[in-house]
Amino acid sequence: MRIVLLGAPGSGKGTQCKQIVARYGLLHLSSGDILRQERASGTELGKKAQSYMDSGALVPDEIIIEMMAKAIEKAPDAGFVLDGFPRTLNQAVELDKSLARDGLAIDIILNLEVDDSIVTGRITGRRSCPKCGAVYHIENMKPKSEGLCDNDDAELIQRPDDTAEVVANRLETYHRQTKPLVNYYKNNGTVFDIDAGRSADEVKVALFEKLDALVAT
Repeated sequence: MRIVLLGAPGSGKGTQCKQIVARYGLLHLSSGDILRQERASGTELGKKAQSYMDSGALVPDEIIIEMMAKAIEKAPDAGFVLDGFPRTLNQAVELDKSLARDGLAIDIILNLEVDDSIVTGRITGRRSCPKCGAVYHIENMKPKSEGLCDNDDAELIQRPDDTAEVVANRLETYHRQTKPLVNYYKNNGTVFDIDAGRSADEVKVALFEKLDALVAT
């Protein structure tokens, strides 16, 4: 299966991707994770992307397309689930062209829908461990000791792109540039809208229902 998971920042794409990967044996390709890995490794692409990421702006298409194309090439035969990519119409078109060259296509688009107010609370409340990368939330997923990582006792931090100002910018960018992707994909009849304002378990059940039906065909 080749899956695209759409949704605003904080809609739960990362959480649901892990569930999908575990159930169907797919490769989870998160554009955010890949960008952060490139930045942490100090690659040329990572350096170019850093200023855009820190301000909440979209990384230019040519950078993200190059990164994701390399990652997709490594996907197993079982397939992959794309998380955070494509984000623009141009990226979607280039992705389709790239897959078509190999006689492939995206099988299904799962669109996670959630109100901006819920997204803001989810993102601004996140805290991350600078050592191991573990993620917590000040209300929904608290560490055992306040402000400290359960794994290594490192002091938790708020990522620069998780502040209220940056989140507002990211949401505005999403609505303006990314949301039109839903209409693009709906022309192919492959989009399923999922209410992501519910609990993670409820969202998981809804996603599995759609994917199990795809596997059965």
